[in-house]
This record gives sequence, structure tokens and C-alpha cells, in this order.
Amino acid sequence: MKAFVPALVLSALSFSVWAQDATVSSELIKRGEYLARAGDCVACHTNGKSGKEFAGGLAMETPIGTIYSTNISPDKKTGIGDYSFEDFDNAVRKGVAKNGATLYPAMPYPSFALVKEDDMRAMYAYFMHGVQPVEQANKDSDIPWPLSMRWPLSIWRGMFAPTPADFVADAKADPVIERGRYLVEGLGHCGACHTPRSITMQEKSLSNNDGDNYLSGSNAPIDGWVASSLRGDQKDGLGTWSEAELTEFLKTGRNDKSIVFGGMSDVVEHSLQYLSDEDLTAISRYLKTLPPKDGKQQAAPAEDNVAKDLWRGNDSKPGAALYVDNCAACHRTDGVGYKRAFPALKGNPVVQTDDATSLIHIVLTGNTTPAVKGAVSNITMPPFGWRLNDQQVADVVNFIRSSWGNSAKPIDASDVAGVRKDRSMIRNEKEMGSAEVPDHPDANK
Repeated sequence: MKAFVPALVLSALSFSVWAQDATVSSELIKRGEYLARAGDCVACHTNGKSGKEFAGGLAMETPIGTIYSTNISPDKKTGIGDYSFEDFDNAVRKGVAKNGATLYPAMPYPSFALVKEDDMRAMYAYFMHGVQPVEQANKDSDIPWPLSMRWPLSIWRGMFAPTPADFVADAKADPVIERGRYLVEGLGHCGACHTPRSITMQEKSLSNNDGDNYLSGSNAPIDGWVASSLRGDQKDGLGTWSEAELTEFLKTGRNDKSIVFGGMSDVVEHSLQYLSDEDLTAISRYLKTLPPKDGKQQAAPAEDNVAKDLWRGNDSKPGAALYVDNCAACHRTDGVGYKRAFPALKGNPVVQTDDATSLIHIVLTGNTTPAVKGAVSNITMPPFGWRLNDQQVADVVNFIRSSWGNSAKPIDASDVAGVRKDRSMIRNEKEMGSAEVPDHPDANK
């Protein structure tokens, strides 16, 4: 009898779900949920403040203004509950809304154009029958005229967005690599962040076949973070990482060399940790096939003069004393950190990118690595913006970028001041641990 009661409840729940369409199977909905995870739809279409999944309202800062994500729950009044499959497919793969207007390319439809139709049908089944409807009105984007006009977007779409076509795997290639390519170029839309953009805002390459700009790193900060290269570059890419190290990083947000931060934290937390080991391996194996964009780069040499100087108490190098006082307890005087807890700074690709915004940002505001299934503890780096002025931050950042074999161009105090003042990166001083920032003229405004 005890076994019968939960079975009866489950049957009742199943009936309520399938009542709308008896042809929709639970297997199709489950597959659609997995694919929606792979596409990380929840990250953009959920406002963390409200906690209502897929109800939209997340503010996304772009060069043309603030765009708010839309409600994609199956609510018939404010969501997509009255969308046919064709409406859904047009929005996701073509960037065309139900009313015929062109969507802003914050919705990465140039990448989603590659998604296979059967995968689209599975996701449609999930959003229509596996997602809770939420009545929440969509917010108008805060974009000044004339950029707010929609009709020019149709021209943009015609010029830069590919015509939807099912992904075709190379029959001669490793099927694991091809699976990885499908996930990276399509649903995973990795290029949306990790590929540089042109002045007209389109990605410079949508695949490796388009050239070595593909996944070579962003050419401008995105929400205050610079997306690093996913190609095989030795200094600021993945050239020094093995396939296993990359797979572990995708799954848990950490490995023996680095720890996830910034926007990539959301990707690991909401998407990658839920993918199968087979798909994570496929993604890693594909990424490891990408040659470096800059073949002249060399990995950080095994240089330990700085470590020896610090060990002897010689902190005469600019920024060294600040590093010892604020950073060495976790990242150590030799810059190698502690595996899977405090990332190595020596040879770290993020440390050596041309644009130091990410490193400046993390020094100012700190960071918390999310707890995930494969790594259940949060790891937090405290903020230092409340105790270090702009010149001090510049000094410690330059020390890190030029020690232990690292080689990256120096920054100055004005670079730090720019990050402090950019509210798309640091929205208020309290994010740095204090309402007052030393030597920062805007601190009390």
C-alpha cells in the first residue's frame, strides 16, 4: 500500500503535465531539459533577485544600453505559452520574435542557428510542459533612440546571422570531437563571450573555419570581465592545459591550475556541472584541437628568482611588499597557490592577458567560486578595494603580471580608477567591502 500511494501521486502529476499534449513523452521533456542546460538558458532568462526561473528581467549591460531578458516560461499572458513550435524555432534560431520584430543579438541566435531541429523540438517540449508558468511582465530595454529602433536589426541579421541549418558532423572526423564542436559552436554559444567582436557587434568568427579569431578571447570586458582565449596559446590560452584538466575545470569550476570566476562561474553553476562526462570530454577534446592564434607565445619559464627574493625577505621589487601582505598567504610567495583551492598565479592565462581588467576587478571586489556537484565547498577571495588605493592595486597587479616567469604589459593607476568608476563592472563601493575607497574621488558620491 505504501508503494501504491506515491505511484498514484506520480500518476496524477503526470496526467496534469501531459494533459496539454498526450503525444509529448517524458523522455522528450527530459532531453529538452538537458539541452536547455547545455544552452544555459536559465542564466540570462532568470533574474537572480526574483528567483523565478525563466521569467526574465535580468539586466544585461551592452555597448548600446541595458537590455532586459524576456519571460520564456510557458505563461500565456507574459511568456511564450502561446508560441507554436515555429514561433519558438524562429526566435531561437533566426532571432525573430512572434510579432515579427528582430531580437537583439544579446540572444545569441547566430550560434543557435546550428542547433538541430530535433533538439529544438525537445527544448520546445521542455519549455511548454516541463517549466512552471510565471506571470511576469517583460521590461522595456533602456536603449537610447535611434539605437532603440528595431527595423535596422533586420538588416544586421541579414548581414551577419547565418541561415538556420542542422549541424552536419564531418564523417571523417573523430565523432567525439564533432560532438564537442556541435556543443561549443551551437548550444553552448561559447563564441558569444570568447570571440572578439567587430565595431558592428557581430562575432568576428562563428567557427574555426572562419579563422583564428574564433574563441581567441574577447576584445572588451563583458560585465566587467575579460573572456580569455580558449585556443592553444601558451601564455594566455589553453596551451598548457591537458584535456583532463580542462574537463575537470568545466565540471567543477576548478582544477590544479585555476579556479572559475566572474561570468564563467554562472556557466559552471547553471550549465556545465549538469552535463554528462561524455559531453564535457567532447567539449574539451574539441577545444584542444584549436591551434594558437599567436604561435610565437611561450609558456611561462621556470623562473624562481622572485620566489627566492621573497623567501629571503627581499621585497624591494615594486608591489612585492603589498603582495606579501595581502596575497601570499593564499597564493604563496612562489605564486603556485594551493591546488583546487587558491589558484596559481604563475603561468595563469588570466593573469597574462593584454587587458588586465579581470585581474584588477578581482583584486578590487574579490570572488566566490560556486559550490557544485563535483566540488561542494565555496571558496572566497576577499575584496581589497576597500584597503588599497589605485596606485597600490596597480603595483600589486604589475607585480603578479611580471613575476615567476609571467610576462604581461604593465598597467597604471588610471587603469584601476577606470575599473572602479565603471558601474557596469562595480555597481557600488559596497561590493568592495566598504562605502569609502582610499584615494578615490568618487567614493562618497
